[in-house]
Amino acid sequence: MNSSSVHVYIYYPLLSPGRYPQPNKGTYIPILIGDVLKPGEWGAKITYRENNSIRLSIMSSATCIIGKFRLYVAIWTPYGIIRTHRNSSTDTYILFNPWCQLDAVYLDDEKEREEYVLNDIGVVFHGDVNEVKLRSWKNILDACLFLMDKAELELSGRGNPIKICRVASAMINSKDDNGVLAGSWDNLYAYGVPPSAWTGSVDILLEYYSSKQPVRYGQCWVFAGVFNTFLRCLGIPARLVTNYSSAHDNNANLQLDFFLDDEGQVDNKLTKDSICLPISRPNSPSPLNLSSCISSGVSAIPHGFLYLDVIYSRMGKNGSQVIEKIDTTHIGKLIVTKGVGSDDMVDITENYKFQEGSAEERLALETAVMYGVKKQTTQPATYQPQKDVEMDLQVQKAVLGSDFKVTIIFRNKSRNSYTAATYLSGNIVFYTGVTKSEFKKHSFSAKLKPLSCKTSAFDVMITSAEYLSDLLDQASFHFFVTARISETGKVLAMQKAVVLEIPTLKIKVSQGEMVVDREMSVVVEFTNPLKQALENVTLCLEGPGVLRTMKKEFRQVPAMSTLIWEVKCIPKRPGLRKLIASLNCDALRHVYGELNIQIQKP
Repeated sequence: MNSSSVHVYIYYPLLSPGRYPQPNKGTYIPILIGDVLKPGEWGAKITYRENNSIRLSIMSSATCIIGKFRLYVAIWTPYGIIRTHRNSSTDTYILFNPWCQLDAVYLDDEKEREEYVLNDIGVVFHGDVNEVKLRSWKNILDACLFLMDKAELELSGRGNPIKICRVASAMINSKDDNGVLAGSWDNLYAYGVPPSAWTGSVDILLEYYSSKQPVRYGQCWVFAGVFNTFLRCLGIPARLVTNYSSAHDNNANLQLDFFLDDEGQVDNKLTKDSICLPISRPNSPSPLNLSSCISSGVSAIPHGFLYLDVIYSRMGKNGSQVIEKIDTTHIGKLIVTKGVGSDDMVDITENYKFQEGSAEERLALETAVMYGVKKQTTQPATYQPQKDVEMDLQVQKAVLGSDFKVTIIFRNKSRNSYTAATYLSGNIVFYTGVTKSEFKKHSFSAKLKPLSCKTSAFDVMITSAEYLSDLLDQASFHFFVTARISETGKVLAMQKAVVLEIPTLKIKVSQGEMVVDREMSVVVEFTNPLKQALENVTLCLEGPGVLRTMKKEFRQVPAMSTLIWEVKCIPKRPGLRKLIASLNCDALRHVYGELNIQIQKP
């Protein structure tokens, strides 16, 4: 067979009536057969020839649009042209290639390519800044490509990772574009799945691809996890980034305003701002995309999330805003991501935020303020803090269903004796930081001795009976403490978010060998920590390459009892695998566990 008589071409099937693939649009691509393949350019080369058979190696262009192409071969004969028929098995997926130096998403570190592109199990960090926790997130091709069609992304933009990131970031949220996920932040999940029950993107993307309707429900880490999967699936290096203590500035003046009444208590009618629990978002480590992709990079997280000051103030008799306390360090305390090749937490705060108190940090905030929707109405120059008294707030490790202690600590560095009228407020909050209900109020008078070499500590007990009935998904508390110094009239104020320690699921391999194509048994174990029975409990177990998602429902798990579920499976892929289990019921959410296992080849 003469190679000059063989012609190969691929084209991108267009769904719109009256539109046809065209070479100048990159949707019809004739591939010439030559002697040498040039990196990053379309071409084909014969690698094997015998009798009437030849084998071709095809090189794609580094700037080709990505998607699913149809492949055809045409042969010129003395009797005319013979073309292969439509065969879906020869359809070809073309993706971005971070291994190719000519590709826009090129990444030069092999370990980072393995982590940010090939790893199908990620990690989402959550909890609070003092008690960081993690959970795994597993990561699908036709469903991801469908998103670009759904978003009506022009074909010319499908070779541009920046445009794809921008379009997809909008499509993940259903609010404006009838996209992948419908959000819910009110703890009501009728006719859907609670966000805490998801352990990966696969089920979400497949359901959306099948139904063409938004999947219910998601919250920040679910949006980020699905977006991260989408990017990696298309070959764009991506990772999840979690920011602790993010500003939720509702009146757009680029400061967080907490208003106090005359007693020093937070005035919830005037206070509209809040501080979110951890937010997660994917970003790309590719140098090209760091500053230009909406989904990625340092500039992708607005300065307001990281730099805003927390202002405690009260309304004066003439209606003016009187500042009582300014906290410049509370927002954006910690930014983390998963380590390369491990589940370790890596602190990347310095990559996103200037050091607290530095001139650059203040300039970043001032620059953001310049573009605020509202101008600041407060006058920081009138603020005179109480510098000779320090206050701290410590919370004992809080375990779900048990009592715990909150400690308020004072240190008087002056020669004067002071009396601090102190007020503690404990609130159950949504993960956005918005208060659902106040479950604890406690006031006391603290006597502060002068030049005290020791601190003065005051304990407040929090009982499980006070918080269990109103607890939300995230099991999160927000404590405010204010102290007015009677002798000076000055106010000390601070706040702290606390996330309850929730029981985990234990996973173990009980029987069989961990070998490909050989049966093994996996056991999931859970002990109910509450003094009440759990109703309508759903357990979920999955593990890419080991078993498909499996679910089992239990009508009731009695108080303080242990549930055991055994599953048999046959692994299909060797190597280091991860099993992920989750439990969901109305009274208890965010319960999960995981186990790394090494699957051997037969």
